[in-house]
Amino acid sequence: MQTNLEHTMPGAVFTPAVDIFESEEEITLLADMPGVPSDGVTIDLHNDELKVMGEIEPQGSENETSLVREYETGRFHRHFSLSDRVDQDKISASMKDGVLRLVLPKVEKAKPRKIEVKSE
Repeated sequence: MQTNLEHTMPGAVFTPAVDIFESEEEITLLADMPGVPSDGVTIDLHNDELKVMGEIEPQGSENETSLVREYETGRFHRHFSLSDRVDQDKISASMKDGVLRLVLPKVEKAKPRKIEVKSE
């Protein structure tokens, strides 16, 4: 899916499809970024805004002539606003098979818990 934002750099810019899951302990974000290697992903965190960027390099070599080119290359870009429920110091990321996994642990005060009632 291409984004409708204006860009000042040439080339296609894609908005990765994202699934977000929540458990009591964390929020997990899965971003579909096919063709992007793990070293082609950049994740920036600034002022409670998480920016995810990735770049797909053109395939093939200088010795080859392109006959058909249906696979687009360009950049992926998506950003998210984080709430104070996320422990920003403990965010982790991994990439496997073109899917970026971001794990956003919740801060202790945001985790549900039971409070024990003591008899006096």
